[in-house]
Amino acid sequence: MKLAIVTAYPPSKVTLNEYAYHLVKHFRQHTEITELILLTDTTPEEADIHFEEKGCHIVVKQCWKFNSYSNIFSVMRAVKQTRPDAVLFNLQFMKFGDKKIAAALGLLLPLLCKLRKIPTIALLHNIMEQVDLQSAGFTKNKILQRIYNRIGTTLTRFILSTDMVALTIAKYVDILEKKYRAKNLVLIPHGTFDIPAEPTYELPESPLKIMTFGKFGTYKKVEVMIEAVEKIRSRTDIDLEIVIAGTDNPNVPGYLQSMKEKYANVPQLTFTGYVEEADVSRIFSESAMVVFPYTSTTGSSGVLHQAGSYGKAVVMPDLGDLSLLVKDEGYRGEFFAPENVESLANAIEKIVLNPTYRVALGKANYKAATALPMSKITKMYIEQFMNIKRKKTKNLTCINPSTIRKVY
Repeated sequence: MKLAIVTAYPPSKVTLNEYAYHLVKHFRQHTEITELILLTDTTPEEADIHFEEKGCHIVVKQCWKFNSYSNIFSVMRAVKQTRPDAVLFNLQFMKFGDKKIAAALGLLLPLLCKLRKIPTIALLHNIMEQVDLQSAGFTKNKILQRIYNRIGTTLTRFILSTDMVALTIAKYVDILEKKYRAKNLVLIPHGTFDIPAEPTYELPESPLKIMTFGKFGTYKKVEVMIEAVEKIRSRTDIDLEIVIAGTDNPNVPGYLQSMKEKYANVPQLTFTGYVEEADVSRIFSESAMVVFPYTSTTGSSGVLHQAGSYGKAVVMPDLGDLSLLVKDEGYRGEFFAPENVESLANAIEKIVLNPTYRVALGKANYKAATALPMSKITKMYIEQFMNIKRKKTKNLTCINPSTIRKVY
């Protein structure tokens, strides 16, 4: 199978680029895939396609730009030129831009590929029905929120018109089946990027690093975490370091710089900036725990799966999607009330003061992560593409030859 993936891809900083990297890494190792075609956004640097593992040939075609209105034409032109046997879209609603028209036009692409008779799957990491538009940085205006929700409903219908829509959370499948009466949905979990050998669960010499990882400023706020650790410092003598690993969310440029200035007097507060793929292992391995200072969620959490793969305890807000992941996939952690400094401080302190409990959480999360490696997840997509191809072949064989003659 010659598989095309429409996605952002490293060194791009557009959302879901890291997820695409690991999809590619594992797709190429399956014997069913003879060639991978990456239809990526335009970047000044070459795509990172150098893997140690043996696998199929990769072709990279940079053919779209964030916020470009012409993506719908340039991507379809690239599809026509490369002639893939199947297409996978790695999507969320703001994948092609944070300007509403550009974002919407990009989401029409899965349907256009289906209309060209190419087996097509749209991997949808979030659904509008579960997105808090204010927390996610869309708009605070209630009237505009209603308008965006209506637009989101229309775009969801377009996405659902493709051959198959893959969702990472079971609740999302239930919501779309009920609201849209969709019959072409499949649950394919997020999966764990890499499965290192089980860690020793030992930590470097103090300070204990309390780490958060991601793109910050919308629904991911670091203030509550910084203030929670400061509260723990005021009542214990434990040596703690706060590590903010990542960058601004594109919707909130300058957010982390403003946090550096606001908390300039806080000791042992580290802002790492963008974390290159080669440094991810070190950042996680050195940390005592991973904190999720979220005010809402927009889908499955790649960071949770990464934390599990490195055997880390996690501290999470008691919010819908993260709570569902814990229940559905077997992760464990300490929960806190969102935006509540005292609640977060208590949750972190419980792990800090009890190394045995920290290790128990880490072991449970490692077990959960190893149950869903990306090799298994990519195999699920291959099976779905095979099913789509079989259905299309069956439908063609059922067509009366005289009907074909009338058409042509």
